[in-house]
Amino acid sequence: MVSDIPKERVLDNTISVLAEGYQFMSNRRIRLKSDIFETRLMGQRAISICGEEAAKLFYDNDRFIRKGVVPKRIQKSLFGESGVQLLDGEEHRHRKQMFMSIMTHERLHDLAQITKRQWNARITDWEQRDKVVLFDEAEEVLCRVACEWAGVPLKEEDVEKRAIEMGQMIDAIGGVGERYQRGKNARIRSEEWIMGIIDQIREGSITPNAETAAAVIAFHKNQDGKLLDTQTAAVELINILRPIIAVGRFITFGALALHDNPDIQTKLKTDHGRYGLMFVQEVRRYYPFAPFLGAKVKESFTWNDYEFKKGTLVLLDLYGTNHDPSIWDHPENFQPDRFADWKESPFSFIPQGGGDYDRGHRCAGEWATINIMKASLEFLTKQITYEVPEQDLTYNLIRIPSLPKSGFIINHVKRLS
Repeated sequence: MVSDIPKERVLDNTISVLAEGYQFMSNRRIRLKSDIFETRLMGQRAISICGEEAAKLFYDNDRFIRKGVVPKRIQKSLFGESGVQLLDGEEHRHRKQMFMSIMTHERLHDLAQITKRQWNARITDWEQRDKVVLFDEAEEVLCRVACEWAGVPLKEEDVEKRAIEMGQMIDAIGGVGERYQRGKNARIRSEEWIMGIIDQIREGSITPNAETAAAVIAFHKNQDGKLLDTQTAAVELINILRPIIAVGRFITFGALALHDNPDIQTKLKTDHGRYGLMFVQEVRRYYPFAPFLGAKVKESFTWNDYEFKKGTLVLLDLYGTNHDPSIWDHPENFQPDRFADWKESPFSFIPQGGGDYDRGHRCAGEWATINIMKASLEFLTKQITYEVPEQDLTYNLIRIPSLPKSGFIINHVKRLS
């Protein structure tokens, strides 16, 4: 017997998503008393799902497709119009393997070492400044990190510009008007820059190490044996650079967590790795990052007595799943120790998506994120001391993506001997 999916009687809820942000889905689940509900977004019927079992369903590639799901406005700002996120089936698996080949243990170790070195290079300058806005610094530091690790040449005079452009693409995801237009324009400029890099690599005038993302992507071949077209190669190389720079938001929230929980900071100063990983995972679970993901039903099916018709848009609530009380005890409390005995699941903890790394749509760069965060937070706790002056450290769950309003200002920075 098929049950009716709880639904809202509205013409369209697109404006409500912008007005309620990360809590749009949670608000309706509470109101409708259901982890599944139907609404209308961008003029089409949409089903929202939340929770571990919902994530298992969402990442079943036999039931869902991604092609044609990401709105053009997001492609034109955040993802690009030919990236791996928009592919399905064998085409997706072939392209995904390209990304996974870059994320080896050795290369991730290199990434952590580069991150440590780039942070340490900032200390002398910080010691001489009246204040440091950590988020702004994080985007610049991670722009340097991303380009060095990926094999992309970056002139010193271009660092600030490129960091801002990548940040504008990220910031455009929930933006309208001027904020969205900035991200769209930044996408155009960044693709032009990276297309030039790809051309120079293929011509031989730039020769990055063979294991770097720039070299791997420049010479990657489609299933037909042909090189990616220049723009697609640029889009995919940006899909390495941009997510690394996006980690600046997690680092800023991590600094906020340290400030709000001084006892945790004490633990991290004497930690040799395990507690640091628990802390990083809790930052990723607790603070807002990606709000939800979408896919379309491949062929009609029934799940938990609910009917999913072919072509229907289905949205998985990432933020809601990471705060689901049926999965997490006291989810609104910041508790790194919850990960001490965590039985790792690819579907219960999904700050950057879920499912299988190699064949599914789970973010290929998740372990890169973790390595960067660990190195960055070790820097904040073990390499420097600083003070946090009075400022507005609140963050808004309506704004996507969110961030502490002040960007997290620190001062009186000193190097630890």
